[in-house]
Amino acid sequence: MNVHAIRAIYRFEMARTFRTLMESILSPVLSTSLYFIVFGAAIGSRMGEIGGVSYGAFIIPGLIMLSLLNESISNASFGIYMPKWAGTIYELLSAPVSWIETVTGYVGAAATKSLMLGVLILVTARFFVPYSIAHPVWMLCFLLLTALSFSLFGFIIGLWADSFQRLQIIPLLIMTPLTFLGGAFYSIDMLPEPWRTASLFNPVVYLISGMRWSFYGQSDVDVAVSLAAILGFLLLCLATIWWIFRTGWKLKQ
Repeated sequence: MNVHAIRAIYRFEMARTFRTLMESILSPVLSTSLYFIVFGAAIGSRMGEIGGVSYGAFIIPGLIMLSLLNESISNASFGIYMPKWAGTIYELLSAPVSWIETVTGYVGAAATKSLMLGVLILVTARFFVPYSIAHPVWMLCFLLLTALSFSLFGFIIGLWADSFQRLQIIPLLIMTPLTFLGGAFYSIDMLPEPWRTASLFNPVVYLISGMRWSFYGQSDVDVAVSLAAILGFLLLCLATIWWIFRTGWKLKQ
């Protein structure tokens, strides 16, 4: 294992984050704060409790997932796309660095940024609504697994994209709608049939449900199913990246 290569890639990506601190960290936190003000304070004060939890506290897991998914994908995709765009990826491919070391450096940095953002959102939420975490260890596990799996997914998008516009297609047109329709601001049990059953085909439902269970001990789907869905997606992304590096798809063109 080439630890020096992993450290070099990781430190470079983290340095880029701190050079663009406003865009990388503060902007998502400010956006999430607006959600708390509008949905938590303005609308939440006029709504009743959901499952014994105030509406302002109920939406915290969904807002964390909304930011975590978008930022994980964005950070990882942009991180690997820039070497492709600049042409320096050929130096990386010709260096004595394996695909595992490359992925560890880029995805590790992207996941670290996402975890930092998730923690900041948790701290920010405390200023708006009181909340408790019933299973803090499981909450950290869901945070870590989600950040890793969607950073891997973002890494795939960065390899696939051939323009800056394509980097935004999947996050904006697919992930954001799936997150809003995945129970971020409501429980899918509130939906009538057949919409409730249709929501079960949305993979984001399982992520938000698992995170909400770690906070309040309640979920729309079984927590074991949520955990299996995250682990399955993580393994699928790893297999896809292995195939890309083995075949050179989108790397050697």
